[in-house]
Amino acid sequence: MEINGNDLDLESVIQIARDEAKVKLAADAIDRMKASREFILKKMGSGEAIYGVNTGFGAFSKVRISDSEIEQLQVNLIRSHCCGVGKFFSKEEVRAIMLLRANALARGHSAIRPEAVDLLLQFLNHHITPRIPEQGSVGASGDLAPLSHLALALIGEGQVEFEGKIVDSQFAFKKTGLVPLKLQAKEGLSLINGCQVMTAVGLITLHQAANLVLHADIIGAMSLEALRGARSAFDPRISQSRPHPGEILTSKNLREILSVSSEIAESHDDCDRVQDAYSLRCMPAVHGSIKDAVSYLEKHLVIEANSSTDNPLVFLNGDGTADILSCGNFHGQPISAALDFAAISLATLANISDCRVQKLINPAMSDLPAFLAKKGGLNSGLMIAQVASASLVSENKILAHPASVDSIPTSADKEDHVSMGTIASRKFRQITENTHKALAIELLTASQGIEFLRPLRSSPALEKAHACVRSVVPAIEDDRVLYKDIEALSQLIETKKVLQEISNVGVTLEWRTQ
Repeated sequence: MEINGNDLDLESVIQIARDEAKVKLAADAIDRMKASREFILKKMGSGEAIYGVNTGFGAFSKVRISDSEIEQLQVNLIRSHCCGVGKFFSKEEVRAIMLLRANALARGHSAIRPEAVDLLLQFLNHHITPRIPEQGSVGASGDLAPLSHLALALIGEGQVEFEGKIVDSQFAFKKTGLVPLKLQAKEGLSLINGCQVMTAVGLITLHQAANLVLHADIIGAMSLEALRGARSAFDPRISQSRPHPGEILTSKNLREILSVSSEIAESHDDCDRVQDAYSLRCMPAVHGSIKDAVSYLEKHLVIEANSSTDNPLVFLNGDGTADILSCGNFHGQPISAALDFAAISLATLANISDCRVQKLINPAMSDLPAFLAKKGGLNSGLMIAQVASASLVSENKILAHPASVDSIPTSADKEDHVSMGTIASRKFRQITENTHKALAIELLTASQGIEFLRPLRSSPALEKAHACVRSVVPAIEDDRVLYKDIEALSQLIETKKVLQEISNVGVTLEWRTQ
């Protein structure tokens, strides 16, 4: 795959970060980088002061650096900014970070040599993964600390994961025959100025979140069947009368999943229930709003993935001249706010899922045995599975407080407003992981509820989904250890096997609304 600074999307990031596709620089990107580099060198020759090239950084921007110290300035920048702490980002997250940084630099506004960007891509192609701590960025002048750990590995001084081991980057260089980067003017700054860490974590998590919103429609429909709910709330005329894109799409998904009336649905045609609980009846509105939020996040992350976030930026004018402009494109607020929006929405998805679980285990609401237990009393059934779900939901409520509303001055008040975007990305990831587990618990509960309605059958799509569940988790006859079941169903959701199976009966679901 070629990168040129303009064409990355969610799928291509996943293809390179997770599936480890090979990547290289496009020829037009190389030409742009060479042109901007030549202009910077020409400006340096004139003796003009250029921020980050022959000046200090941040509050030291007024300090002029001599020509003989320019290369040392860049090395000092990387070393001094390696202040990350805490756990390390995953391999696929780091691969996405490297890809996004390379793509931003490939746009040609950063005056960095193509050779420096090519080394980033060679790290990807040779499966060299720098060790980058998760904490230490406030998301202002880019993700300075974590990206410095990336740059440190490129110059041969950091640690990397290589061939399944944690080693000094020098070892990986020797083993692969690659040569460490010798930083030249502005290149250290160019490698660390930008929002690629928060964007990478956001994209990797977004891919998981998109899968969850599809499964939520399937799992919610299964709960509806187990609770003998009505399908009338998904009539297309209802969503068209309130035409939020996500609501329309969710209503369509639910109709596809439930298709024609099932034996279960027909069995309660004459019941006296007037309306279902909100967690069933309002799935189009609630699940739909989450699809809108996730789609909104994708739009902003893809824009960011194909943006120039350095400072200063070089703009070629086409007549042999260029402008060097100081700017704030490195500020993470557009990404931080979008990540918080999506995180709040995913927390809502776990919340409504738990509401349905509560209905399923409560005989007053479901007409099913208490806690879906056979021989209740002797067996506790799914009593504590719902408690686990509740704990995840409550943890999400705490995590959902927006990071983007916080700010704290840094760098001697030069960087007086910051985005906290990388914190927002990590919170979004944790909320998504919690929601993943909550949906697995609902799937366990809803599939058990269906067992008490047998021999009645559901729709073809839900029968396929139920069979998928039973292929990894048997029906619960007597109490057993359930954490293994929850993990097995989490894996089932992750592998998308249920989506593949329902596609065999002509059901294809969508999540993008923009």
